[in-house]
Amino acid sequence: MNKVLKILVLLPAILFLVTGLRWLVAPAGVAPMFGLTLDQGVGLSSQVGDMSAFFITLASCMLIALISGRRSWYYPAIMLLSITAVGRVLAWLVHDATFALDLIAPEVIVSVILLVASRRLPEET
Repeated sequence: MNKVLKILVLLPAILFLVTGLRWLVAPAGVAPMFGLTLDQGVGLSSQVGDMSAFFITLASCMLIALISGRRSWYYPAIMLLSITAVGRVLAWLVHDATFALDLIAPEVIVSVILLVASRRLPEET
């Protein structure tokens, strides 16, 4: 069971890392996946900087948790994903944004996987 759980953490971590790196090297290819068009000037700088930081930090926390065996590294990733999902729901409820279930569902699912991993995988000291 623990090997399966580790794989369930590793796969999205790799996906998030690749997404973050794509924001750094080829943002035009990844922006449409999030319903975004690339801005110019400072707006482009913010998109590339913020999105790459989000995904690389997310992946790093997940990978550090797996490699080090320290459960506390799962919590920043859980917070990033959960707050993003809540923000999307609030954008829909308050700001008339499109309800982005295709983006919210993976965020919630991966958050749950990480929460289970933080509880079930043995802590290394």
